[in-house]
Amino acid sequence: MQINASTTTAAITSVDAGFPGDQHHHGTRTDLYRSSRLSSFDSVDTQHTPQNDPTAPEAVVGTQVTETLVTEIEAPEAEVTPEPTGPTFAQLGLPQPLVTALERKGIRHPFAIQTSALPDALAGRDVLGKAATGSGKTLAFGLPLLARLGAEPGQGRRAPRGLILVPTRELAQQVHDNLAPLGQSIGVQLAAVYGGASMYRQIQQLRRGVDVLIATPGRLQDLINQGETTLSEVVVSVIDEADFMSDLGFLPVVKELLDQTRTDGQRLLFSATLDGEVDTLVRRYLKDPARHEVVKVEDDGPKAEHLAYSVSFPDKLKVTEAMAARPGRIIIFVRTQHGADRLAENLQHVGINAEPIHGGLPQAARRRALEAFTDARSPVLVATDVAARGIHVDDVSLVLHYDPPADHKTYLHRSGRTARAGAAGVVVSLLLPDQVGQAKRRFRQAKLDPPVSRIRPGDAPIAELVAGGTFVEPVVRPARSSSRPAGASGGRRPSGDRPGGYRSGGGPRRPSGDRDRSYGDRPSGERSYGDRDRSAGAPSGDRPSGDRDRSYGGRPSGERSYGDRDRPVGGDRRPGGYRGSAEGQRSSGRPARPARSF
Repeated sequence: MQINASTTTAAITSVDAGFPGDQHHHGTRTDLYRSSRLSSFDSVDTQHTPQNDPTAPEAVVGTQVTETLVTEIEAPEAEVTPEPTGPTFAQLGLPQPLVTALERKGIRHPFAIQTSALPDALAGRDVLGKAATGSGKTLAFGLPLLARLGAEPGQGRRAPRGLILVPTRELAQQVHDNLAPLGQSIGVQLAAVYGGASMYRQIQQLRRGVDVLIATPGRLQDLINQGETTLSEVVVSVIDEADFMSDLGFLPVVKELLDQTRTDGQRLLFSATLDGEVDTLVRRYLKDPARHEVVKVEDDGPKAEHLAYSVSFPDKLKVTEAMAARPGRIIIFVRTQHGADRLAENLQHVGINAEPIHGGLPQAARRRALEAFTDARSPVLVATDVAARGIHVDDVSLVLHYDPPADHKTYLHRSGRTARAGAAGVVVSLLLPDQVGQAKRRFRQAKLDPPVSRIRPGDAPIAELVAGGTFVEPVVRPARSSSRPAGASGGRRPSGDRPGGYRSGGGPRRPSGDRDRSYGDRPSGERSYGDRDRSAGAPSGDRPSGDRDRSYGGRPSGERSYGDRDRPVGGDRRPGGYRGSAEGQRSSGRPARPARSF
């Protein structure tokens, strides 16, 4: 096979810059997967496959040559970033309305995973994709989903035809925010349902009609059990971060949900890693999937600087407080929800703006904490592993493992929050003396070898770490406009201060003279409590208590009701009444009414 040297060099540079530069993915990849029938976990070794294997398909050889040469490119070659020469979204077969919507967002060229997976996904094949977090998986499964449903847009109340399952609330909201503007361009309505948010509002969205449902498994199962939605019309199902859902124990619920979708539907599974129980999920629900795996140079050798220190238990909090004073965004990972709250509170006591985020907080509090961290108004985020997957925040300069992770995969996912998009970053592990041995085993499994040194508060490594930070200017968001009139005090609105037009309940406000006031709706300032008509000059003195039979049910219909008001025959009795003591006078000066007997 002949390879043009100039074309190959340009393609390699484009891939190094984050864009796919080779043309071989388009046109020949579909035929390759259909003929080879790769099993769900058969992968191509791009580092050790011979480049001149005459028995290999031509398209595979092109892939191996390009990806192998990428690893040989040195850093100086990546300094020149030419215009990407790979296929555009339109050339990959994406509908023009979606292409236009992407261009409005500044997205003109697909990433590697998108270039590889889009042709098969648009053709209706099941897809198994593996790529690192931040590589563009959301658009890789979102664009084919929107393109298929946009060809036949629905109207009015309708069952969802697309389903995206994600493990966390934050990831559900992030996927919705990325895909909702694109869906509007082709008439596809999206909704996100997850725990911690108002179920009533989510139900109202579903009743209005939704085409694509982005959901966490637990909340979606609750809504189905209540009869508020159904998956019987779902033709495209997406499972994102399936390995993390397996770690959280969600796979049994995921299987129940997938069993409710159409058996002839298309299924797409994308994740950063594909192992463990995910294998059973793939073999059970994906039919002859096209496997797409994008391996970056950064995956084999993280750019982050990894440090490990052994500290005594009394010194651990002091060392953490000193490191958290480093300028820039910092994520501190802990094991438990209570530990996150307690550490954030300790940092706040020493003057460090820190916010906790974990699964025990309401969704509104988690959103506020993430917004404050993204805007650098609170540059320190104390998190459990809920924030370690799927959340991208730019310019995180330090990741601090206050509590060691459970395994090496969790360590890598935590550490992946820094050194993103070519930026530098530091990862620090604080280890108690009895945790050093397990930490070294995790480092070896992660193919890392940071030295573990003893440290105490005030030591030079802490000062060097703090000095290496870069200050991030906080972003001040405009204050939300309030519907309260200018100058109105907070809290409950005083009586009569509400502007006319519409009440809080949504109905029109009636004039005060148009109401039926037979049940206590009297304008303030009119007749006093007791409702007796004094217009005829009735005396206000004491009334004999024995002139009427007040036994229960003994009053003939048409007599005066309790409250001593003149009413027409058959009028409604006023419920309730004053049951105070019969002795003395009321505060208004009127005599006390005798107690009612039964």
